[in-house]
Amino acid sequence: MDTYLVGGAVRDRLLGLEPGDRDWVVVGQTPEAMLAAGFKPVGRDFPVFLHPDTHEEHALARTERKSGRGHRGFVVHADPSVTLAQDLERRDFTLNAIAQDAEGRLVDPFGGARDIERRVLRHVGPAFVEDPLRVLRAARFMARFAPLGFTVAPETMALMRDMAASGELDALVPERVWQELSRALGSRQPSAFLRTLHDCGALGAVLPEVEALYGVPQRAEYHPEIDTGVHVELVCDMAAQLAPGDTVVGFAALVHDLGKALTPADVLPRHVMHEQHGVAPVRALCERLKVPAAHRELARMACREHLNVHRLMELRDATVHDLLARCDAFRKPERVAQLALVCEADKRGRAGLQDAPYPQRAELVRLHAAALAVRGADVAREGLSGPALGEALRKARIAAIGAARAAG
Repeated sequence: MDTYLVGGAVRDRLLGLEPGDRDWVVVGQTPEAMLAAGFKPVGRDFPVFLHPDTHEEHALARTERKSGRGHRGFVVHADPSVTLAQDLERRDFTLNAIAQDAEGRLVDPFGGARDIERRVLRHVGPAFVEDPLRVLRAARFMARFAPLGFTVAPETMALMRDMAASGELDALVPERVWQELSRALGSRQPSAFLRTLHDCGALGAVLPEVEALYGVPQRAEYHPEIDTGVHVELVCDMAAQLAPGDTVVGFAALVHDLGKALTPADVLPRHVMHEQHGVAPVRALCERLKVPAAHRELARMACREHLNVHRLMELRDATVHDLLARCDAFRKPERVAQLALVCEADKRGRAGLQDAPYPQRAELVRLHAAALAVRGADVAREGLSGPALGEALRKARIAAIGAARAAG
């Protein structure tokens, strides 16, 4: 059985990164032979099997032929006549089209190792244009590899522009868009995902609410970067720095300023009530992409409340309590730390302000802890129930916030 290690495990080893799951391609075999050797079938659309001992995925070498619109419109052909080179040729980027044999020798017909050395993300061949999902994958790989110095090859970017202009990205299903977006938000440099899609004209097809922010000016005294799209890029990268891998925080950072795209031109560069105006586009984006509940809840909260958190030191005790209550912070206390992270990312995600202090984060968490320590049982008195008990609890929590502030 001719078996080769392929894909990300080979790529990451060449990059000096810790490899993840190992995937294998098997050449010259049939499904029947795999079953006879004890492999367990798991593939629905093409022959994939789990090794009987390691449980790693082994796929029969295959080719793909475009048969319809979108990333699902392919006919898969797998039989013993398919060569390793043919299997590698169907892959997206040269750095993913490298195989390694049992002796550790590379099989690299498309120059992937050279592109890794040169830090270039390059498509394998003309079939790249047949799968619109590859545009998002290119952007997502940039979110991961831009910190290593990678750039998109000019000819690949040209193909991506053509694909975006063709309207093919409209066929992408929301679940796959969200999958690529969330993986990008969990990477080291999410801004590279946004910038790659923006530069090739694809961002408007998948995230029109975010694309609309580019070119929208902000007041330079608060936002030296001026462009709202650039600001969101900086905020996403700051969120990735403050909360590595946390896609809930990352998504809220991405959408916190969507309301600025709705500001009338005669009001610019001011954005009065943009936090309230942004809730509707956040909700629309979440519905369209079927965003998970935890992500959408924090996103709406951060959009609505981020200016209030910035002004935390100026708010009255009762106003701080009501902010916490609107965030359901007494039933879901973990939200407060997440909201504080998003707000810090917003404040420090500005040109030249990446090292600025943000005491509001620690203060919000501290005041919340003081209020959270007050329980219903602490204020229950004979005859109090329903709204009266709720009001007594509110007053006690406001008093706790005030005491915490006085204690410093």
